[in-house]
Amino acid sequence: MLHMRIFAALAIVGLALPAQAAEITGQYVEVRNCDVWTGPCFANAEGNLTGQNAAMVWRITEGTLDGEKLDGLSVVAVIQASDTLGTKQTGQAKAVVITDSRATEAQRKALVKLVQMQGGQLVENIVATRTSAINVNICGCEGDGCAEIDAGVVKIKTRCLHEQHDKHCGNEIAFYPPLIHGAQCVPAVAEHRFTGDGLASTWQESERRGAYVGTFTVR
Repeated sequence: MLHMRIFAALAIVGLALPAQAAEITGQYVEVRNCDVWTGPCFANAEGNLTGQNAAMVWRITEGTLDGEKLDGLSVVAVIQASDTLGTKQTGQAKAVVITDSRATEAQRKALVKLVQMQGGQLVENIVATRTSAINVNICGCEGDGCAEIDAGVVKIKTRCLHEQHDKHCGNEIAFYPPLIHGAQCVPAVAEHRFTGDGLASTWQESERRGAYVGTFTVR
């Protein structure tokens, strides 16, 4: 009888505990039009002159949000900020979000919510949402910095940093951290472009030490 009472009490306690939130995991790529792997002197020279634009790419490996299974889907956020990204923002940023054309309407809403959860202040003001086929290929190269993304108006190709070839001043570090929390990334060199509408400008960059490639986790 005592054992039954103990079991019943434990069951009640278990019911009272909040359900553990499921993780969302996947691959992440980020590019900016300023160097993120750089020395302080180069970063200071670029400060508030460039680096206001970025593109962030999530490819979900596994996870559910608001009851919607997102496995295998991708989403892209294109950012236009008021200051060089990586420094304190003094004005509101604008964002265009591109969701996977394979997603249902409910999944697209969940993908936009994921972007807002991850991007915070940078994606509070979404000025446009689009749909597109999004191809994300992150290869397992030796330096883990190789990726290729095609989302129509957003195209990105990254490569690993070369310790000698890519050094300009000799004391380069990952000067600016990734724009999201929960990212495990390495800095990389990128060529990338945005040719869409919705923001004040488009851009095209090549050989820019302004990328991160890796994974993300949302708990």
